[in-house]
Amino acid sequence: MGRVIARPFVGPCGGHFTRTPHRHDFSILPPSVTMLDQLSENGKSVIGVGKIKDIFAGKGITESVYTSGNEEGMERTLEYLDRDFEGLCFINLVDYDMLYGHRRDVDGYAKALSRFDERLPEMLGKMREDDILMISADHGCDPGYLATTDHTREYTPFLMVGQNVVPGNLGTRGTFADIGATVLDYFGIRPAFEGKSMLTSKEGMS
Repeated sequence: MGRVIARPFVGPCGGHFTRTPHRHDFSILPPSVTMLDQLSENGKSVIGVGKIKDIFAGKGITESVYTSGNEEGMERTLEYLDRDFEGLCFINLVDYDMLYGHRRDVDGYAKALSRFDERLPEMLGKMREDDILMISADHGCDPGYLATTDHTREYTPFLMVGQNVVPGNLGTRGTFADIGATVLDYFGIRPAFEGKSMLTSKEGMS
């Protein structure tokens, strides 16, 4: 067991409960060194927004803030973009998973994606010349898959943008650790785990 999730509910007895945003995750410490450890050990800021601190049991995190959902997560991200720091701002927008993916709410998922799309120009507009924005997911949670409310097994997307990013198709990666290796490569740090940087790899790029 890697994590216990405490999910508070409100509502009358009889099964008519609604989740509150005040979840808390109790995780075991990561079993080996992570990207976050290597960044903080090299003097970089590691800022967690949302449940990031909980997922990693605080290990490697230098600063964190909890959020009540996607909207607050985007607001905190925009605030951090106004700050001068060198390192990683690691954001989790939990509503896609908790409110829409597991609940198989296709319309809600689509509206949440559209809302992020509306806020994205604000984020891009605050990025500095050497900043990189990476967008991904930690697992599948297809709201249209009705056989179960569990996680689903499709490949997750990965998008990377910045003035110094070479446009192209990076193809299907062999491991999720490639994202961590890419972040470390950006700061000139050699990863202490499996993974290939996508900043230097030309495989699959057009």
